[in-house]
Amino acid sequence: AQVLDAQGHVVSAAFVAGARQALALAQARDVRVALLKEGSPSCGSQRIYDGRFAGVRQPGQGVTAALLREAGLQVFSEAQWEQADQLLAWLDAQPPR
Repeated sequence: AQVLDAQGHVVSAAFVAGARQALALAQARDVRVALLKEGSPSCGSQRIYDGRFAGVRQPGQGVTAALLREAGLQVFSEAQWEQADQLLAWLDAQPPR
């Protein structure tokens, strides 16, 4: 992952470290579903800002969203409350693992 700030400085390490912390917390608490803020370089699940700081979004996913998905979590944006709720209801109805 490469994330730049408004001055063009590479700040990827901080984003990756934050994503790893989020994953560690999710795994420690057996989290299976994440609802994240769309558009951010960390949490965008379907669209992220294009990096030009003009408010333009492009298809893609943020660092945290990608890492959580790679680890098997289901990731949704804040616009997908219904889908996340349906999945949670289905998961709750399953026998304990």
